[in-house]
Amino acid sequence: MAGNTFGTLFKVTTFGESHGEALGGIIDGCPAGIELDLEAIRTEMQRRKPGQSAIVTQRKEEDEVQFLSGIFEGKTTGTPIGFVIQNTNQKSHDYSHIKDTYRPSHADYVYEKKYGIRDYRGGGRSSARETVSRVVAGAVAKQVISDVKITAFVSSVGEIFIDKPYQDLDFSKIESNPVRCPDEKSAERMEAYIKEIKKQGDTVGGTITCVIQNVPVGLGEPVFDKLHADLGKAMLSINAVKGFEYGSGFCGAKMKGSEHNDSFNPDGTTKTNLSGGIQGGISNGMDIYFRVAFKPVATLLQKQDVLTNTGEIIEQQGRGRHDPCVVPRAVPIVEAMAALVITDHFLYNK
Repeated sequence: MAGNTFGTLFKVTTFGESHGEALGGIIDGCPAGIELDLEAIRTEMQRRKPGQSAIVTQRKEEDEVQFLSGIFEGKTTGTPIGFVIQNTNQKSHDYSHIKDTYRPSHADYVYEKKYGIRDYRGGGRSSARETVSRVVAGAVAKQVISDVKITAFVSSVGEIFIDKPYQDLDFSKIESNPVRCPDEKSAERMEAYIKEIKKQGDTVGGTITCVIQNVPVGLGEPVFDKLHADLGKAMLSINAVKGFEYGSGFCGAKMKGSEHNDSFNPDGTTKTNLSGGIQGGISNGMDIYFRVAFKPVATLLQKQDVLTNTGEIIEQQGRGRHDPCVVPRAVPIVEAMAALVITDHFLYNK
């Protein structure tokens, strides 16, 4: 299986399955001499872990990371950083009923057709549990680019949207509610809606907005390695992501050039920022902001039609512990992938 490594200079290779013994990874290309704040890494892991509130999966995993190499006396040595996270609360029997069936909108069918074998326990390698390794690597990356501030938050759940620009939001309130939405009124509505969806045995999607501040001018390469192209690939590699837009995004397609152009100030900053902090694929020093769309989780605790490996359509009901809405737990994953991209381009630009 290819495609387990992300990055060019700052690279992470991940391994492990949802119901295997452990997950982990190797970070290669991290500069030497970075004093790592291990508690900050643990905090990022706690933000992603399951079982943290009533509106997420109730699988209980502490997600403690053990570093195996590349760190000496609290500092990076410049050698590969190996790490592992043990699985301690997998319930594989919850998935025995799908051993011979393919669930709609999952990777079951395509994995088996491509590889001739699949780990049906929680989706194996296709499970969102794989992202735990990304959060570790992203937490390390954040400390390499410590002057850059990366903030993500839930900006919509279903039809409930924050109706304010990010500049008018108080980011300190993101962690004050289980939805991770900085607008208190919207957060209350979102939480109530997710709980109602969960009672129905259904799921709902949403969007996450990410803002990257204090980015220096000049990150990104022309043509194929544009900064926004790499951010797009990073976000679209996250489980359940269906869309990515930066700056004015699809709304910009409705505008005239005279409305959309960002006029310069004498110091090189711009009066507006519809470009989203990137022009010609290169950062211009303004805030980089983008939005990521997540589909509803495909596993429903309702009956639905599934395909068997003998070609029959039968009715089946999902079992196990699943998120009714993935976006609250995906916030640190979006931040982590953004940190990997910015760190990679930062090192490339040195």
